[in-house]
Amino acid sequence: MRSDARGRNPGEPVRDYAAGQAADLLRRATFHAGRVRKSQHAGSIHDLRVAIRRLSQCLRVFDQFFPPGRLKKVRQKLKACMDLASAVRDLDIALELLRRAALPPDSPLMLSLAEERAGSIQELVAELQLWVKKDVHRKWRSRLGL
Repeated sequence: MRSDARGRNPGEPVRDYAAGQAADLLRRATFHAGRVRKSQHAGSIHDLRVAIRRLSQCLRVFDQFFPPGRLKKVRQKLKACMDLASAVRDLDIALELLRRAALPPDSPLMLSLAEERAGSIQELVAELQLWVKKDVHRKWRSRLGL
């Protein structure tokens, strides 16, 4: 059992610590995926990207403690989702920079980027809906032995 979210108890096996961290980070990624499905706000997209990145890093650092073939599939799915979220986040940043530069909201560039964002967010939400439909959280917990 972990003493807190920052560290490992001295007597705790590293394998158990890795599994606990991965389970917690998977739970967070799933939570943020749900938030994005409900509200496509820029902050939700950012939080999802952070959660996916942290989970991916945990799986990479502790890869020796997870089944290799199954780990690869999970990491590939996380990367695909991260790519979709990154496309939306990049557009959010571009739109914010243009707003700060006082570009009118009805300018062709702003309208074009907003339209592109709408398409990108649709792709991301569709992918996250598949996560729910396929019960990815439960499936990945099982695949990773969590």
